[in-house]
Amino acid sequence: MRISELSRTSGVSVPTLKYYLREGLLPPGAPTAVNQAEYSEGHLRRLRLIGILTDIGGLSLRAVGDVLDAIDDDSLTTHQMLGVAHHALGPRDTDDEEPTADVTAARADVDRFLRGRGWRVSPQAPARRSLAQALVTLRRMGRDIDDAVLDRYADVADRLAAQELSRVTGSRSRIAAIESLVVGTVVFEAVLVALRRLAQEHHSARRLSPRTRDGGLVVDK
Repeated sequence: MRISELSRTSGVSVPTLKYYLREGLLPPGAPTAVNQAEYSEGHLRRLRLIGILTDIGGLSLRAVGDVLDAIDDDSLTTHQMLGVAHHALGPRDTDDEEPTADVTAARADVDRFLRGRGWRVSPQAPARRSLAQALVTLRRMGRDIDDAVLDRYADVADRLAAQELSRVTGSRSRIAAIESLVVGTVVFEAVLVALRRLAQEHHSARRLSPRTRDGGLVVDK
């Protein structure tokens, strides 16, 4: 397909496609004539991946480029590539900021908790900082949680992660498998958050709110 058809099929404007091509986010098409090229289903798949990373994952195009480069780098293992994606999705560490005492304590608690779980996690994993910051926020609100609570959440996360990673096998190509893993990391994270909020509304409606016709919450208009 030509770039105009690629634009119609993908819903991405031609100027944006040309920008992606210039920046290397989208591989060049097969040249057919001067200033003309043919694009394939692979280009459509790459555009869908870019859209997921930007729209759902909230990544900048620079971070998207890092993830795409990792996907295309045959020297990286799938595990290493997933690390690149996690670092792109995670919070940026600010080396110029000295952590406060409660942040340092929370990070030590996270390290201890992960050792207790026996999880093999990089010391630089952004999710370590995310979990520590969540603990700090709870503690500053006077709502500290113990390992028993964390273990319940970790048990659920462990089962989900094991199931997701088990799917990155089979006869699919390496790129297709890795793209599937990245998409699953971004999309199913959003699915998990949405399901948890829906479940909260369900239990709130059952326990705390008058029953409505559809069973949902009573909302003042």
